[in-house]
Parts: sequence; C-alpha cells; structure tokens
Amino acid sequence: MSTLPSKAEILQWIADNPTLTAKRDIARAFGIKGAARIDLKRALKELEAEGHLHKRNKTYRDPESLPPVSVLEVNAPDENGDLTARPLEWQGEGVEPKVILIPRATDPALGQGDRILARLTQIRGGDYHYEARLIRRVGTNPTRILGVFHKGAEGGRVLPIDKGAGLEWQVPPGATGGAQDGELIEAEQSGPKSRLGLPRARVIARLGDPTAPRAVSLIAIHQHGIPDSFSDEAIAAADAATPAGLEGREDLRELPLITIDPFDARDHDDACYAEADSDPKNPGGHIIWVAIADVASYVTPGSALDHEAKNRGNSTYFPDRVVPMLPDRLSGDLCSLHEGVPRACIAVRMVLDAQGHKRSHDFHRGMMKSVASLNYQEVQAAQDGSPNDKTAPLLESIIRPLFAAYRALNMARETRQPLHLDLPERRIELSEEGQVTSVSFRDRLEAHKLIEEFMILANVAAAETLIAKKSPLLFRVHEEPPPEKIEALRETAQAAGLNLAKGQVMKTRHLNALLDQAAGTDHAELINMSTLRSMTQAYYSPVNFGHFGLALANYAHFTSPIRRYSDLIVHRALISAHGWGPNPKKDGLTANDIERLEATAAHISETERRSMTAERDTTDRYLAAFLSERVGAEMTGRISGVARFGAFVRLDETGADGLIPIRTLGREFFHYDREGATLIGADTGLTIAPGQRVKVRLAQATPVTGGLELELLELEDKALPRGPQRGRSRPVRRKLVKAKRKGAKTKAKVTRSRR
Repeated sequence: MSTLPSKAEILQWIADNPTLTAKRDIARAFGIKGAARIDLKRALKELEAEGHLHKRNKTYRDPESLPPVSVLEVNAPDENGDLTARPLEWQGEGVEPKVILIPRATDPALGQGDRILARLTQIRGGDYHYEARLIRRVGTNPTRILGVFHKGAEGGRVLPIDKGAGLEWQVPPGATGGAQDGELIEAEQSGPKSRLGLPRARVIARLGDPTAPRAVSLIAIHQHGIPDSFSDEAIAAADAATPAGLEGREDLRELPLITIDPFDARDHDDACYAEADSDPKNPGGHIIWVAIADVASYVTPGSALDHEAKNRGNSTYFPDRVVPMLPDRLSGDLCSLHEGVPRACIAVRMVLDAQGHKRSHDFHRGMMKSVASLNYQEVQAAQDGSPNDKTAPLLESIIRPLFAAYRALNMARETRQPLHLDLPERRIELSEEGQVTSVSFRDRLEAHKLIEEFMILANVAAAETLIAKKSPLLFRVHEEPPPEKIEALRETAQAAGLNLAKGQVMKTRHLNALLDQAAGTDHAELINMSTLRSMTQAYYSPVNFGHFGLALANYAHFTSPIRRYSDLIVHRALISAHGWGPNPKKDGLTANDIERLEATAAHISETERRSMTAERDTTDRYLAAFLSERVGAEMTGRISGVARFGAFVRLDETGADGLIPIRTLGREFFHYDREGATLIGADTGLTIAPGQRVKVRLAQATPVTGGLELELLELEDKALPRGPQRGRSRPVRRKLVKAKRKGAKTKAKVTRSRR
C-alpha cells in the first residue's frame, strides 16, 4: 500500500490481528516503508492520545472490550424476532458493542427489560460484536429439582431422587419439555408454593436413562450432599457486586503478568511473571511475581456469599460440570483474571538466587491486567520452539524467563526432595450428549510443573509471612506416615525385589530412593500406588505440623481463593496483618473467623474429602458406562490389591479398577494371607499378589454403581493351572499344598539359624 492507511483501517487491523500489533507488524501489513514509518508512528500516537489504543511492550491493544461474563439488559425483539441485549458494564468511550442472544432449547423465555448474566464470545464481521449465551436471569434463583419423571394424563410428576426432598412436584402439560416416562430430568420451580396441592415445576433438561452417563455427576452431587444451588441472598449479592477500584491498592497494571491454565478453563485465579534479577549482589538470580484474584474484596466475613462459600468449602469438579464455590458472577467474571481486563489481586514478589532458593519476598494488594490468557500446551510448544501467533510476541520477554526461573526452582526442589510420585491423571472426554468418547491419560508437561512450583513457592511465602506477623491462619498439613504403613510398604517393596531403608527416621528422600529403583520396571505403578496408600491424608489446621510430602516446614494454601475457602481465610489474614486498605476491618480476618478457625478447618477438610469421593465415584461410573459396551472383551492390567473376597486389577488402557471375585478363581480353594497380601491356591499353590501382570475378560460393567467384574485368564503371561474337578459345587477348603508347607519349614530353619 503506497499511502498511509486511515485510523479506522489501523484500528480494524489491530482488532482483527490481536497478536500482530507491534508497529513493525502494522507497517508490514500496509506495506509502509522508509520515511512513511514516521507518519505511521504519528498516527498511532494520536490514536493512543484519543483513547482508542493502549500501548504496552511496544504493542498496541484495543482497551475497549467486554469481559467474557457480563450483565446484560434484554432489548425488545427486532423485526426478525432476534433478541439483542445492552451491556450494562460498558465503560468504553467508543460505540457501544452490539450483542445478540443465542438461545438454547432449555432456556427460559426472555423479554424486554430482563437483566441476565451471560457468557460472551467476540465475533468478527456481521452486524454484531458479541454472541451471548444465557447463564441465568439476574436476581432470580428458582428451586432446582433432580428426579424421575412420571408421565400422567395431565402433564406428569417429578419424584426427586434426593430422599430428603419431600413431596413430588406437579408438571403442567405445557411444561414437560417432551420428557418421557421414567426419564431422569432436571426441573425448576415454576410458581409460588401453595399450602394446597403439589408445588409446580417445569422441566428444563432431559437427562435420559437414570443410569446413563450424563446423569452420573448429578446423582453424585445429590448422593454426597454437595450444595449445588445458591441462596437468593448470595445470588443477589453477587449480582450487585461491581469491579473493585484502585483505592488502597498498588497499580500493577504495567506488570506483564500472564495466566496459564488448561485449554478449557472457565476461570483464571492465578497469574505469573518472571525476570532476571538485576541486583549485582544476586548474580544469576530471578524475580518471580505470582498474582492471585482478590476474592476477599467481594466475599466479606459474615455475608451471604461467605456463608455459601464456607458451606461448600471448595469447588467440585466432574467431567461434565463444575459445582463452584462462588456464583458465576464472581468465579467467572469479577474474580477471574481475564486477559486485558483490570482485576483486583493480592500479589507476592519473590527473589530467588541462582540455585532457586528464595532469598526474600513481599506481598502487595494491587490492581493488575493480564497481558495474555494462555494454555499449557501452547506455552510448552512455544518453549519447545513452535510458538503460535499468540505466544510468539511473548516468547523472549515473558515465556523464556518463566522457564529460566522454573529451572532454578527445580534445582532447589531436587535439594529439598519432596515426594516424587508418578501417578498419571485420567482425562474423560464426553460428547455433547454426555456419552464417554475416550479415556486417556493427561500429559505432564514442563509448563504444568512450572505453575505448580510457582504456586508452592507462593504458598510457602504466605505461611512464612503470617507466622512472622504472628497472625492466625489455616495451615495445609500433611503428617508423616505411620510406622505400620511404612512397614507394609517395605514388605511390598521386598516382594518386588526392591529395598526401602530401615532403622532411621523416615524422610521423603528414602521413599524417593525406592521410587527411583522402581522407575522403568514392571513394578513402577505398584510401588507408586503403594507409596501413596502409605501416606496420611492432608488436612487443614490452625496448628502447624508441617507438610511431609512436600518436605516443607511451613505451608498454607493461598493461590486458589475462587475454589478453596482455606485460601480465602489466608487472604483475609494477609489483609489484616498488613493493614491494607481500603477497609481491612471489612474484608480482613475477623475475631469470629479466628475464634472458629479450628471448626472451619475441620469442616473444609471434610468438604474436601466429600468432593474427592464424589469425583472418584463419578469417574468410576463413567468408566463403567464406557466399558459396558465391551463386556466379553479381553484386557490387560496389573493386580493392584488383594482382599479376602478377591483381587483388584487396574486396567492398562483406561486405568479403571475392577474386581476378580474369589469365587471365579478356578476349582480350588484360595487362602487369604493378610500379612503377605496374597491369595494362595490350596491345591496348585498358585499365588496372586499385587504387581503381577494379568490378562482378564470383562464379565460385567454396572454404570449405576461403577463396578467392574473381571474373569482372570492369564497370570504373568501363563494360563491358570486347573485344580481337581469337583463338578459344580464350590471349592472345598483344603490345607495348603506340600510345596507351600515345605517353603514354610525352610523359612523357619533359616530363621532359627540366624538366632
């Protein structure tokens, strides 16, 4: 292009190409060379002065955009019947963006003047700037019912699956949503409850067969008593919340913090930045910033939101849904560190030496603005030499320094020797209908470990600061494993031909030595699982007992206040300890918080266990549903445990756990050796023990319970020996075979000879 583009053309280019907004990118796009670059520079400065552009790190960005979750006011339908909405949070100086509503079949009818909370997607071209999908009406919070629909002559009824739900609900003929008799449905109250007759409801979602995969997580939610609806007061408080201002905060908006999360993350509660330390007294050192959403600014002690958050204790995650600790307005919007949007935060600046040891740290209550929301895969690809359009401009200035700081932290980590468990995490992929399409194991990228190490370091800094300031707080405690569990682990290791140090105080480095011995062998998974089972369960406590697994003396959860109540307590403690404005008495730690710390710790430790159990049960049911179509198929796996009633097998392909009932193990009686954790055949001497390779046939899969029943075909690549034929009667209890008795005598002689 020979002539300078108009300002409108420049703005359009920047809007269409958000990753190519440096002056040289714009010049290249419009073919501007030589002296014409001076004119381009002048035009960009004018656009910046006029407020159309904001310059950061030599790039230009449009400052006027809507957050991904926004409050809208519905307009009257246009001539085509389409619904549009007006963004109530628009603060830009340009033309107000146009938003079109994309309704789903289950959405309630909306009319002019309705205020809604919606999730927005920016669109290019056409008549509209954003597409909006309804989350819910603002200020409304109808009762939700999960139950089985029973069709009747006039509509039908809903029988709640929750035993404590009370009466059935009447569904009028026009509100059944096409539900069929016997289907699991989700309904909501459709009118005020009356003292006469059944309460009325309308079907909002058909979930099909109550045993189908899509119903699994909803059943778990109700089965384990996980609160899944917010009080009217909490919803009203969340809807009324407005973005926190700069008063009482440091302005950190020029700090190029980024968020790194899973590609499908709905919220972003932590951001980070790293750079080389320029202090000559710290050669080769690093400075790391970790910024966390300032949830305490919105969820104040004693409020309706605080009551709801404490009651839930934490968010609960299922393959198809999340039960959040906070309403969408907070978790998905005001407390989420979205790209390019100012957000209140509490940040910690940490200085490391060249070996990754923390030299100092200090906390700040500030206002930040993320320069990019990235996912783990694209950050890892950029570091490995394959950046995309979004990560390429950030590679040298942001991504490389993050990994340099991580490498230093990793050196310190190896010195500290936290527990090196290698336990792959399963990922269940679902179709839109809720059917399991695949089960795989998540990749453990360096980018994942980078964020983990940064968060651990920030958590340590929070605990150390509050201890130094003599402030009450909640510690994350992980006590040493009990001696009897360590002895059981030692026996398992010896059976696998491995060694676990004895006769000294158990440290994580001793367990790591065992894990390193097992790495790359057939016993790796067994040793990792056995080591995990030997551990005590972590919990929250106002008293510090250290964290054994991380090999840390002081540790508290600080980095996830959107999804953990413990972190919110730590944030309040930091606010009070520092006396941060604008009102530390309002959003800091109160006397009531302090008085109830022990009870709060016990409660949220229990809610965490409740969520873990519900998540595990849901995963088991999804896996059973996935495998139910493969009944009769042969699979490989490894014995993961032995009980009096049979042997447990972890299947290679999916990581699912199944049971081989003892009644199916051939024609002989099997003795259960509790000390040796084995099953021993009375006639053949066949020994079944943890760690052995097996081939099995899937005999039964029950999605309702998540149970898998297996039939043993081969043990350590050998077909099972057949015991004596006894017709169809159950195996007769017999004494152990001569070979077993002989082995016992030999062992006794060896024992006597060592006395």
